[in-house]
Amino acid sequence: MSSQPGPPAKPPRSALKLRDMFGALAVLALVVLVAGGLSRSCTFAPTGPTVDSSRLPVVDVPAELTRLAVDSTFPLRVPAVPDGWRANAVDRTSLPEGGRVVSAGFLTPEGRYLRLQQGDASEEAMLRAEAGGAAAQAQGPVDVDGQQWVAYAGQRGEPIWITDVDGVRVLVTGSGSEADFRVLAAAAVRGEVIAPRR
Repeated sequence: MSSQPGPPAKPPRSALKLRDMFGALAVLALVVLVAGGLSRSCTFAPTGPTVDSSRLPVVDVPAELTRLAVDSTFPLRVPAVPDGWRANAVDRTSLPEGGRVVSAGFLTPEGRYLRLQQGDASEEAMLRAEAGGAAAQAQGPVDVDGQQWVAYAGQRGEPIWITDVDGVRVLVTGSGSEADFRVLAAAAVRGEVIAPRR
């Protein structure tokens, strides 16, 4: 009965040639170059994720809100955001607990994302929808130019500010700084009002 041949023997160190060492160094250099290229595409942001605004669509918020006001059940406010802020989305959704919400998404020049919501749903329904069904934790009141907002902590750790303006619930959330929140909150309250057209 013949025996199975064993694995090939490792050549002695003295048998390795200079070209073998250069081959190994070439492979190692390739790995270092690939890893270095990947690390340049990643950045560390201690304050949260940022968005590359140059790759996202730009939306005309006044035009979209005017279009949605045609069959809205509540007036919509057009926030006058600062130069450099870009709107990338406007949509309308119906909440499971009743009521409609119109959302507009904005990107700051630093790449932070904020969302403004306006709706006729209850405060609790809007908070639950924003917090993914979980209960948002109240953090306390916030005064923005005399308008009282209530701050909550959302499920993802992002702040949620909510208030009532002339019977319409207005909510601000996102990854922006407190200064960004204040800018958008004030812009929403002062914004041009588009009355329902139905």
